Amino acid sequence: MKITREEVKKTAMLARLELNGEEIGRITAQLDNILSYVAKLDELDTSGVPAEPHFFGEANAFREDEEWPSLLREAALANGPHHNDAAFVVPRVIG
Repeated sequence: MKITREEVKKTAMLARLELNGEEIGRITAQLDNILSYVAKLDELDTSGVPAEPHFFGEANAFREDEEWPSLLREAALANGPHHNDAAFVVPRVIG
């Protein structure tokens, strides 16, 4: 087995997921199957395959920077539920 129930429980706790015993068992089995399948890739002989950063041989395929007009402040603030005419107003999260 590649993953244990304890690892699934810890991951669920870190992700703030509440899982019951049945769900933990099912997810443990599913993740174990996935990890076992992915581990089969380790069996491939890739010694003759060159490391390529891009499959199609493209390098630095970025678009040129272009200037665009900014959204007006009033229009941007209209997208939020609360604002003070200068910025969005959100609940304080740090005490």
